[in-house]
Amino acid sequence: MYQLQGASAYKKDLKNTLLLMNHLGNPQADLKCVHVAGTNGKGSTSHMLASILQEAGYKVGLYTSPHLKDYRERIKINGNQITEDFVCEFIHSNKSFFEANDVSFFEMTVGLAFSYFAKEKVDIAIIEVGMGGRLDATNIITPLVSVITNIGLDHTQFLGNTLELIAAEKAGIIKPEIPVIIGEYTTETKPVFEAKAKENNSEIYFAADIITENLPSDLIGDYQKHNKKTVLQTIKVLNNNTDFNISQSNIESGLLNVVKNTGLLGRWQQLGESPKIICDTAHNKNGLEIVLNQIQKEKFNQLHIVLGVVNDKDLDEVLPLFPKNAIYYFCKPNIPRGLEALTLKEKAAHYGLKGSILHSVPEAYKKAKELATADDFIYIGGSTFVVAEIL
Repeated sequence: MYQLQGASAYKKDLKNTLLLMNHLGNPQADLKCVHVAGTNGKGSTSHMLASILQEAGYKVGLYTSPHLKDYRERIKINGNQITEDFVCEFIHSNKSFFEANDVSFFEMTVGLAFSYFAKEKVDIAIIEVGMGGRLDATNIITPLVSVITNIGLDHTQFLGNTLELIAAEKAGIIKPEIPVIIGEYTTETKPVFEAKAKENNSEIYFAADIITENLPSDLIGDYQKHNKKTVLQTIKVLNNNTDFNISQSNIESGLLNVVKNTGLLGRWQQLGESPKIICDTAHNKNGLEIVLNQIQKEKFNQLHIVLGVVNDKDLDEVLPLFPKNAIYYFCKPNIPRGLEALTLKEKAAHYGLKGSILHSVPEAYKKAKELATADDFIYIGGSTFVVAEIL
């Protein structure tokens, strides 16, 4: 599974996915979808869209990755996880095909999601890209609308080491004559999106230039203001171009009840008060910049940071973002890809970040809570897998 293996699970074409879908009877052909890609924010954006559509009375499938605690988090209908029975029956019925065709964990999960949504006859499915776009296993659908939240330098070993190259990979979800929403853009990425949209005769909307309102939401991270604009423009296109009917009150209620409606976790999530404790799954430069800047807006006496990362993280890119005046609790997430805490501590020292090594994420979290006073602030992050261990 890519979640645990990393590079070894990445496939470089869609042949296997297409073969699998044909074996399953092409369940994706029966689905009305919104396809969501982007370096950061695609998970939050997908959950907001699902919440709003649920408030409008629709039966909404939601496919996202990775999961935090339970594999079944990846596949939900109206906030309810796929049943264990369906997962087990799907694996049992198709095991010989998976083995004979070297079907990856991600390909299998995409097939499971599409099969479940088709069987349950969802009104609409929000489908989040796993990585990139052009070669992602989800990129076999023809959606009602494509969405690209933003572009940053992440997974560069697969997607390219420039913003233009990464934008081209994510623009691979743009389909002929299907409208596309762009959340954030830069001078490097905008021409890439415009060219791909023109090539496909697709109407393109730059949400940052169109949407001015900032509606309240229960997702309160600073970065959500960009995601909300993307969501609002997507809903506007669904209202104007399809038979879906979403009212302003549905939008407002959906944004205020994302966690309740969808079960989203780990986005500027508060775990305690006095000291204030926040966890967040931000794990690349763009995401961490926003989160760490938001921390500096908080009022506290001493900052405590529980930090762990995976072993393919570019530490020279992310460690300079972290404040030198914090007390660090270095730990290794409990997965094979986790970076050893000693290695992280030694590398962090080059950037003036000082602290202690703990043997596990829960131990690091416990130590931070023991040493923090009521006026302090504790942040847990660096990796989705670190956050998963303390929720």
